Amino acid sequence: MTELPFAKKSLGQHWLNDQATLEDICDSAALTGDDTVLEIGPGPGSLTKLLVQEVQKVVAVEFDERLARDLALYVPAVNLEVVHSDILKFDLTTLPKNYKVVANIPYYLTSNLLRTLSESSNPPQMVILLIQKEVAQRVAAGPGDMSLLSVSIQLYYQAQLGAKVPAALFSPPPKVDSQVLILTKHAKPLFTDYSPEKILPVVKAGFSARRKTLLNSLSGGLRLDKPATIELLQNAQIEPSKRPQELSLEDWHRLAVVYK
Repeated sequence: MTELPFAKKSLGQHWLNDQATLEDICDSAALTGDDTVLEIGPGPGSLTKLLVQEVQKVVAVEFDERLARDLALYVPAVNLEVVHSDILKFDLTTLPKNYKVVANIPYYLTSNLLRTLSESSNPPQMVILLIQKEVAQRVAAGPGDMSLLSVSIQLYYQAQLGAKVPAALFSPPPKVDSQVLILTKHAKPLFTDYSPEKILPVVKAGFSARRKTLLNSLSGGLRLDKPATIELLQNAQIEPSKRPQELSLEDWHRLAVVYK
């Protein structure tokens, strides 16, 4: 069975078969023989074939029933477990601690998947995803270009950008280029006094009106009057005229602490 199955546009499927790119994705994950890897949307198994050679176990979660049924035929490996499931409903606590995620995923899944993984009670040690280039760069952005997505992920993970992958390397080719996103879980919490779960409500309020100043967006998002919002920002040593994308993770932490 060597012919590739047809890709379903409705599920955002694009097969990648460029060997150099597939090997680069695996290299980015720093795989060892003791690792368990969660692969999401393995499709016809181009990446799976490499993963099963490198790690102790691969758990491949596939939403498409026909692909889940046939993956073991494409990749006959004793260390491969195929699960037919929606990854957003998959029980991550069934995986061993410090597992890794390595995947080429449909673009539409990215934001929800990243939040699901990072906020899980059993988060992965590393996440290596091939996703839309623009989104990868948004996740890895620094102060000045931050977004709710980048802050939400970087509170849990260090974000780096890997190789860019031209659309022409996929079958069928998507409309935009892709890029490898490398997320490494912080060895220790960034802030010992405040967890990301306590900081995120303030972040969400701050980005509730991204184009406005923090004074306006926080006032609306936190339902505070303008004088109270100015006092909050001054106590956090942040200029009220700043915009949410300009703040660092440390700025958001200070805001959360003074807001309580």
